[in-house]
Amino acid sequence: MARRLRARAVPVPAGDPARLPHGRGPGHQGLPASPPRPDQDEAPDRLVVDPAAARLRGPAAQAMIRIAVIGAGQWGPNLIRNFHNRRTSEVAWVVDRDAGRLAQVRERFPDIRVDTDAETVMADGRIDAVVIATPTSTHHALAKRALGVGKHVLVEKPITADSAEAEELCSLAAQAGRILMVGHVFVYNPGVQHVKQLLAAGELGRVYYVSMVRTNLGPIRVDVNAAWDLASHDVSIANHWLGTAPLTASAVGGSWINAGIEDAVFATLRYPNDVLVNLHISWLSPRKTREITLVGDRRMLTFDDMNLSEPVRVYDKRVTEVRTSAPYIDSFASFRASLREGDITIPKIALGEPLKAECDHFLECIAGGKRPLTAGPEALTVVRALEAIQRSIRGAGHEEPV
Repeated sequence: MARRLRARAVPVPAGDPARLPHGRGPGHQGLPASPPRPDQDEAPDRLVVDPAAARLRGPAAQAMIRIAVIGAGQWGPNLIRNFHNRRTSEVAWVVDRDAGRLAQVRERFPDIRVDTDAETVMADGRIDAVVIATPTSTHHALAKRALGVGKHVLVEKPITADSAEAEELCSLAAQAGRILMVGHVFVYNPGVQHVKQLLAAGELGRVYYVSMVRTNLGPIRVDVNAAWDLASHDVSIANHWLGTAPLTASAVGGSWINAGIEDAVFATLRYPNDVLVNLHISWLSPRKTREITLVGDRRMLTFDDMNLSEPVRVYDKRVTEVRTSAPYIDSFASFRASLREGDITIPKIALGEPLKAECDHFLECIAGGKRPLTAGPEALTVVRALEAIQRSIRGAGHEEPV
């Protein structure tokens, strides 16, 4: 049940303060060790459902979806754990170039086979799906190879660092009739999903703008800047909430730790219907922040991912009337805004691990031939936005088309 904090309506005068790859195809050898992870194209007409996976639909289904995880760095073990713990999946292989990481996998999961060569799992006809948690620069080659040998693919965000490569993967998945899903894990966050429901129901009215802050002290990357590493989360959330992709992007950034790699980025995305989305992204900040403010013409809300018990607050606040005196305003008294100061609602949101929901969704899509919530085309729109942000940074903040 939602909790309400009461407030009263008062008229107020206007102005009152109140982030060369390895794995290039059949001939590649090995796989790069995974680095730490921090944190409107059409769907394919058909999806091929694997016979073994299709048997999962029955009430007494025992068939397993056999999975290979490529990349056992900081994020890979979380994927291994989730798929290993599912009743409908089996982690058959884990691949990484780092023998030490593979030893840790074997120690914790003795039943999982390990290898340093990704081609081993590509050649294994018993593998239904490949999960890729490697550096972004390797995503395209590995996903392309997996799709080419008939595997379903879940690849970590961003799908690639190049929109042309992302487009190719989307086309290959459609041609092969295979699932291509991208790990935009925040879309599966219960709080993010609750806000999506409020927007779909019209509870917030017309959206004016969204302000998103994602900061922390580290982890500092040397392969991509803060926007590519962190802003992919926020762009995917904004696209999901607004149901569309941005039209333009403008951004500035600063590089202090490593030359040419921005540690902090400030970006503005323009969406259809005059919606603005502002991003403050940094891995050089004293405090870990995951906050979003969304302002609509009926209500406003905040989403704080660091607040596990009360992540969403809905404010019944809005401007109800603006009065001016024609033909010009000659005094403070002639310009007044009537503001509604209503209740603050704190909805009850069930706790749940977003990554578990993401992994479950991937398995459901394979078993039932469903289109993923974060399919290749959705991930492609995120890459296009990040490319526009990058061009704008290099162009001294010039507004760039997405």
